[in-house]
Amino acid sequence: MYNFEALSNSDREEMLSSIGVNSVDDLFNVIPDIAKMEELNLSNGCDEIEAQQILKKISQQNKTNYSYFIGSGARNRYIPSLINDIASRFEFLSCYTPYQAEISQGSLQSMYEFQSLMCTLTNQDVSNASVYDGASATAEAILMAVRLTKKNKVFVYDDINENYLEVIKTYLWANDIEIITGKSAPEEEICAQVYQTPNKYGELIEMPQKLGKELIISIVDLMSLALFEPPNSDITVGDIQSFGIGLNFGGAYAGFITCKDAHKRQLPGRICGKTVDKNGKTAYCLTLQAREQHIRREKATSNICSNQALVAFCANLYLRKLGKIGLLNVAQKSYDNAHKLAKLLQENGFEVENKEFFDEFCLNVGMSEKFLAFMKEAKILAGVKLDEQRILVSVSEINTQEEIENYIQNAKKLSLAKI
Repeated sequence: MYNFEALSNSDREEMLSSIGVNSVDDLFNVIPDIAKMEELNLSNGCDEIEAQQILKKISQQNKTNYSYFIGSGARNRYIPSLINDIASRFEFLSCYTPYQAEISQGSLQSMYEFQSLMCTLTNQDVSNASVYDGASATAEAILMAVRLTKKNKVFVYDDINENYLEVIKTYLWANDIEIITGKSAPEEEICAQVYQTPNKYGELIEMPQKLGKELIISIVDLMSLALFEPPNSDITVGDIQSFGIGLNFGGAYAGFITCKDAHKRQLPGRICGKTVDKNGKTAYCLTLQAREQHIRREKATSNICSNQALVAFCANLYLRKLGKIGLLNVAQKSYDNAHKLAKLLQENGFEVENKEFFDEFCLNVGMSEKFLAFMKEAKILAGVKLDEQRILVSVSEINTQEEIENYIQNAKKLSLAKI
């Protein structure tokens, strides 16, 4: 007979006594008084109808009718409705991270398909089944390079996304790895050169030449690879947010790492393999698990014991929904829209600093903060500030011709007003 009653006072006293405290309040004595709230200052309760009315009134303060030209690592793209519909099914949507034998064949198949798609896009041999985001993927790739080359120093080009660079610095500081940044690699022994294409200015960058036995790590925009040849790097990393993942106030996103077959045993995160069961039927399973901390603890090549399986599943759905031609069309339209806006801006006296770009470009506007503020008044989120004079303008397939023309007209007003 099971006892389903809540804890009694004697139960509480027994537990408190076993850990050496007199009361539940004593458990919180480690928190400074200055950090404690005297009261929550909550309003009185209300019924459901009233709550909906209050929330609706609050939501009306949001301003959503802006045209959107912001990117720099988080892109506003069209998300087919079926993605959230399928991904929200109870078979996939869970707060629980499934482990090893508990993972269903359906989830494993999705991981395997995701890996296959990443390898196809990046022209690499092996992919993991995602990590937390593009920044952590880059940092983990550097740790891979350290293990593979036995060198404890890495060179990172200084024109990569600043958020990525901050995460890299944190990872490397914690692992006692020296980081060198600059515009050209030093002539000394390093584990890798890390560069980004397109870089933080939107410029498409050629893969750097090796100076020795170091590895080349490429940070890529997956959408751009629908139009441009992927770099022939040793390790390729990036974020999959462009593939069916909403902006969501900055997450959750997911990163990927792909690499040459020779490096696969140092690849962090999960890897799903395809095999056959004892009856000869197709089966999927996690493989090469020496990397996982639940297998080798401190000897593991990575402490990534989880992954962004649901986000990767959304990217899988996105790519399967669009197909090869659909993805090419999205990338081409983004490219065309961006180049049309850049051309019109140049024709109206603005300086576009890029030589080659995909769908983001660096625009010199003179005074970036005033330009962005003026455009925002016109319901245009015109870009991301790079410095006092320049902004990064991002254009996608969902920017209409009317939005592009409106951008030009308001930029011209600003130019004429000489603000």
